[in-house]
Amino acid sequence: MAGALAFALVPAGALADAWQERSDWSEIFRANEASGTLLVVDKRDGSTTTLVHDGERARERFVPASTFKIPHTLFALDVGAAEDEFQVFAWDGVERSISQWNADQDLRSGMRSSVVWLYQQFAREIGEERERHYLEAVDYGNAEIGDDLENFWLNGGMLEISAAEQIEFLERLYRNELPFDEADQRLVKDLMITAAGSDWIVRGKTGWSGQLGWWVGWVERPNGPVFFALNMETPNRMADLPKRQGIVDEALRTIEALPPAN
Repeated sequence: MAGALAFALVPAGALADAWQERSDWSEIFRANEASGTLLVVDKRDGSTTTLVHDGERARERFVPASTFKIPHTLFALDVGAAEDEFQVFAWDGVERSISQWNADQDLRSGMRSSVVWLYQQFAREIGEERERHYLEAVDYGNAEIGDDLENFWLNGGMLEISAAEQIEFLERLYRNELPFDEADQRLVKDLMITAAGSDWIVRGKTGWSGQLGWWVGWVERPNGPVFFALNMETPNRMADLPKRQGIVDEALRTIEALPPAN
């Protein structure tokens, strides 16, 4: 089942050419008692190989939740709502359920801790007209905001995107081909770093709507990037969240995009 938040089947474009279903990844999902999709676009060695678990779901749109912080940070930088990674944004003093949110923030902490109030502040400063303009300019999912400026990317919001579209967006960011200053694109990619080894870097962002979990990004290797986008149902809510990165890590190890687990 795609889940209640599915919007519609969307054409996958050139990305869907020769998708290869991975039966062994189905076993990874089953072992984790998870229902979802994982799409991987392997660009190593100058070629493109597209691998998928549940290709139909990979073309369905869902609310992006905090994965939207990737483009949203670019929007905020472009309008001057955020100047750089050193600017400090004062906490408003409202106690929230996630302790890390109850403090002053900068872009790095805002991305790492997925601080919703900070990005709601950015949305107010960006404004509805410019939010719509940016969404259309980067061709982000359905580019719909609706009438809730502070929540349109969260649970119940209008904005939705597929796993295939997530990767198409990430590929343009990787190549610095989005319509923003190259310095801003490089900064956002720096903020996305979550893990690294001697010859690899993982850049990514999680998201969670309460019903649906995301983990999107890419692994940089000396011979090229490997892009990934996972979304999955989270019936056990927070207890399911570690499965997002766990499933992707295990799948990426089957194609040697990540080193073996210790």
